[in-house]
Amino acid sequence: MPEHRMTIHLPPLGSLLRQAGRPLLESTLIPLGLFWILFNHVGFDAGLFAALGWSAAAICSRLVLRKRLPAILLISTALLVVRTVVGYWSGSAFLYFIQPTAQNFVFALMLLLTIGFDRPLLAKLADDFCVFPEALTGHPRIKHFFRRVSVLWAMVFLVNGATTLAVLATQTVGDYLMVSTAGSYTVVAMGIGLSLWWFHRSLAGEGIRLRIGAPAAA
Repeated sequence: MPEHRMTIHLPPLGSLLRQAGRPLLESTLIPLGLFWILFNHVGFDAGLFAALGWSAAAICSRLVLRKRLPAILLISTALLVVRTVVGYWSGSAFLYFIQPTAQNFVFALMLLLTIGFDRPLLAKLADDFCVFPEALTGHPRIKHFFRRVSVLWAMVFLVNGATTLAVLATQTVGDYLMVSTAGSYTVVAMGIGLSLWWFHRSLAGEGIRLRIGAPAAA
């Protein structure tokens, strides 16, 4: 078993969960919830602009407060603009929802294309959920890890895209939202679990330990 040569301390668990949960809420869950509520009680167009309005407000608030803009929020908002234009122009819920399904395949391709970069796209997205110290992100073994795990997440998005496409073609909008959301987050949760195990194994191979919370006072 390798000797532990370095211990890196991360923020407390509560802080980590808040940091990881906020980008997910901002970029995915709240826009989806607003669309569903307005779609059912007002109409399709209201749902479109409620979802887009939330994402725009989230970006503007961060700009006003001079806070860092998460990459996941910028990417999801840019894609949402395209979805909203197509959905409003066509008036078709099918065309509105088939776009994020197709975007799964596009995102998988982006992950694969950035594998050769010093910091692949997946490493930059990871910063939105947990900011690691430079001593860790600059480590050659960790850079190698993010290149390899990018392939795993490309597969996750490919599976997500194929699954949601099949559900969209056979279910109503309401059933699609429930089934595809549950299925997508199940696949993503499995990907996260496998990635964390792989990450821990990569660190252990270099004698690096992660500790939750600040180091004990001397």
